[in-house]
Amino acid sequence: MRKCHYAKRTKNGEDVLLVEELRKTLIALWQGTKTAISPDSLFSVIWQVVPRFRGYQQQDAHEFMRYLLDRLHTELLTLLPYQNDTSPFIGTKGKSTIVTAIFGGLLQNEVNCLICNMESKKHDPFLDLSLDIPIQYCSKALKSKESEGRCKLTDCLSSFTDIEELEESELYMCSNCKKKQRSTKKFWIRRLPNVLCLHLKRFRWNSVFRSKIETFVEFPLRGLDMYKYVLNNLHETRGSFSGSNLYDLAAVIVHHGSGAGSGHYTSYAIHKGVWYHFNDSTVTVCNEETVTQCKAYILFYVRREFKLPDNISVNNKADS
Repeated sequence: MRKCHYAKRTKNGEDVLLVEELRKTLIALWQGTKTAISPDSLFSVIWQVVPRFRGYQQQDAHEFMRYLLDRLHTELLTLLPYQNDTSPFIGTKGKSTIVTAIFGGLLQNEVNCLICNMESKKHDPFLDLSLDIPIQYCSKALKSKESEGRCKLTDCLSSFTDIEELEESELYMCSNCKKKQRSTKKFWIRRLPNVLCLHLKRFRWNSVFRSKIETFVEFPLRGLDMYKYVLNNLHETRGSFSGSNLYDLAAVIVHHGSGAGSGHYTSYAIHKGVWYHFNDSTVTVCNEETVTQCKAYILFYVRREFKLPDNISVNNKADS
């Protein structure tokens, strides 16, 4: 098991409930036994720290992932030594942890006033990107993998970074005009993360409930090139290292079912070049074609030149 070691150990483990239980669960998963494990202790802690996930009803995998990462980041901030604020891996609270070092990136939000051309820039850290499936691909005719003109992951990324004019309800308060004005907005990726988590927004609210978008989105297993979506004139855009914009797929989460409040989740993940399908207690080997045919909900891409900060090292031995 690959385990990260921090510069210092905490002297107070009372508040590390989720971190500690997740560590135990990961170690158990990597022991190599042929039987499934039941992470009861982990669930118990999750129910304590995130009450909204109590019970056994269907929950959204993306919401759970975000709560999990945010909670881990917050807990680790209370345990780790002070991190230099000049670190390229700064998180949402101004300091870095292993969570932000792996998943953390930085967006640049540019808003331009259409009256005086005044430009405003804002930087927002992110742990994942939520991508709309472009409306032209949401018709029933495009649900099939064989449909012509099918949606690609790059279409979703382009839609996310395209310039858009803000709605009347979102008028921008221009500091130059001193009033709300019509404006355009555009996102750039200012810094790429080591692990790029892409959430496809398959659930949309209508007047009564959330409906599911069944559109098949084609995605690459290897060589996802993020070059066109980043500010490449910046050193930090390349991960604050002379890193690559290329990513390879490591895992996929799939939602099966027609609605957000029902259905079933399975996942695919690659290990030592072999793809596996995870379905509750059943794990089976699968081929690449099977992976590419799934209707992805969350995709995890790993940067080819993955690099952690100097104060975090990685080895291949798990603590018992």
